[in-house]
Amino acid sequence: MKVIGLTGGIASGKSTASAYLRALGAPVVDADAISRASTKRGGAAFDAVVSRFGPGSLRPDGEIDRRALGARVFADEGERRALNAIVHPVVIAECRQEIERCRALDAPACVLDVPLLFETGMDALCDETWLLYVSRQEQIRRLAQRDGLDAEAAAARIDSQMPLAEKLRRADRAIDASGTIEETREKVRRLWEELL
Repeated sequence: MKVIGLTGGIASGKSTASAYLRALGAPVVDADAISRASTKRGGAAFDAVVSRFGPGSLRPDGEIDRRALGARVFADEGERRALNAIVHPVVIAECRQEIERCRALDAPACVLDVPLLFETGMDALCDETWLLYVSRQEQIRRLAQRDGLDAEAAAARIDSQMPLAEKLRRADRAIDASGTIEETREKVRRLWEELL
């Protein structure tokens, strides 16, 4: 079974590509979904996150306030590192288990959907890596529109990730997602069919 690492900077079309690959029948291991589950009450990282960031990181319903915590960690590199040190090992372990479940199903390939694929070293779990990318200006525009951020806050989130040039250098396949959704899907479909 081939493991395809799917990644892309924030607001670069990775989620669109991942959903489309799932529609094409690809088993998808979604690191973001695993991360969200791990930080929900009762999740594997919940207690450690609350212990490190304090009760002020919780909403009134007892769940982690993801928006407030996000604003905090994107404003402070040390805080972001602390959060990643708690969450990333949990996510990596669960992703490994999910890949093995796909292998047990005799799938010809599975997609490991990870926003921080290279930053976390999870590309080591992959046979091939696919990177979706758009220009910085387009990324800022999409992110600001999607998350209701101003351009400065959007740029700060983008800058917290590995530079695009480095991702392009590391990726096996680069997919320009600056066109329409249909154009991006067509590029992804061709790569998937070629892989199979």
